[in-house]
Amino acid sequence: MTDEHFMDEALRQARKAGAKGEVPVGAVLVMGGRIVAKSHNQVEELKDATAHAEMLAVTAAAGELEDWRLTEATVYVTKEPCPMCAGAMVLSRVKRVVYGAADSRGGAAGGALNLLQFDGLNHKCEVRGGVKSEECRELLREFFQAKRGESEKSGH
Repeated sequence: MTDEHFMDEALRQARKAGAKGEVPVGAVLVMGGRIVAKSHNQVEELKDATAHAEMLAVTAAAGELEDWRLTEATVYVTKEPCPMCAGAMVLSRVKRVVYGAADSRGGAAGGALNLLQFDGLNHKCEVRGGVKSEECRELLREFFQAKRGESEKSGH
């Protein structure tokens, strides 16, 4: 199984988020070639600012495996992780993080900063960015373009 294969599943998760009016980000956590957990953004649905796709996938995997240490895990996520999600992956000792669309303003995997490989922390994740980046970026672009259109129609 390739990084692209698992990113396809993360994209399916992202589309689920978008269909619910959530920012279309999806994540899949894989160990030993097997999907252990998958999720999508649920911030609005759960009324929880921490309900990002990566956070939910890491939490679900820890529950499934009955261990918070995810030392052999790879997290596939459609958008470069934010500082909160990157911090959670470092603390969970995730081995690899593979993302699609870069985020130069808020990304914490090398975009705005790199928490995933920060020298002062006790763990560093391997990082691969840009996997299916065009498809991931287009999903986000379409979502925010539609949101801007809704705001203009409502006068906000």
